Amino acid sequence: MRAPRLVSVVQRRLLVNYRTDPEVTARLLPAPLRPQVVDGWAVSGICLIRLSMLAGLRSENGAHRIAVEWDTPDGVAYGVYIPRRDTGSRLNAWAGGRVFPGRHHRSRFDVRESADELRIAFGDEVRVDVHARMAADLSASQVFGSVDQASEFFRRGAAGFSDTPDPSRLDGIALTVKDWQVTPVELVSVRSSFFDDPDRFPPGSAVPDCGLLMRDVPAVWNPLPPMTVGPAFTPAR
Repeated sequence: MRAPRLVSVVQRRLLVNYRTDPEVTARLLPAPLRPQVVDGWAVSGICLIRLSMLAGLRSENGAHRIAVEWDTPDGVAYGVYIPRRDTGSRLNAWAGGRVFPGRHHRSRFDVRESADELRIAFGDEVRVDVHARMAADLSASQVFGSVDQASEFFRRGAAGFSDTPDPSRLDGIALTVKDWQVTPVELVSVRSSFFDDPDRFPPGSAVPDCGLLMRDVPAVWNPLPPMTVGPAFTPAR
C-alpha cells in the first residue's frame, strides 16, 4: 500500500550540519548511494524539526542524515540518506514505516526555545544536545560560502531515504516547501552520540560546521517509491 501524502506546518526546522570525511562517510552508505562532496567535504548532520499537522497534533523529531547522490537513467539525483530517525511522538513511532515512510525510534525530547536561541536535546539509544543562536551569516562554515549556496544545496536534496527493517530497501519521502527560506544560526555547542562515535567517525572526521533555521512554513510530504540498495560501499585502498 502506498503511503499517503502528508500536509503539515514546519514550526521549526533546524539543520545542524557537519563536515565529514568523504571516504569515512562513504563506508556508511548502502549502494548505489555516494556522498555529495562540497569543497572537499561530505555534508552530514541532524535535522531537528517540530511539525504541526492539520489535526492539531504537534511532534518533535530528529533525523541523522547524510547528503547523497546516485545515478539514474535521467542523470544524477540528489537527496539525503537517513540512517536514524527519532521522535517524541508515540503516534509517529508507531506510524513510521507503517503509515508513512521511515522507521521512527521513540525518544525523550527537551526543548527550550526563544526568538534568538535554541536548546534541543533528545536521548534514548542515540543522544543529541544542541545549543544554537541566531547569526548574521555563515562565516564560520568551511563548506558553504554563503547562506544562498547552503540553502540551494539543501533545497535540491529534499528527497529523503530512510533505513527500514529490510536492509535491501529504503523508504523515500520528498519535502516540498513553496517559500524555501533559511536563516543562519551559530552552533554554540553540539553533541551527538552518532557523530561522536569513534568507531563510526574517527577523531577529526566529523566536525560541526554550520546551522540553518526554517520557521513556520507550510510543507507537503510526498511519498517516493522505495529504493533497492545493496551493501555499504567500501572505497578501494
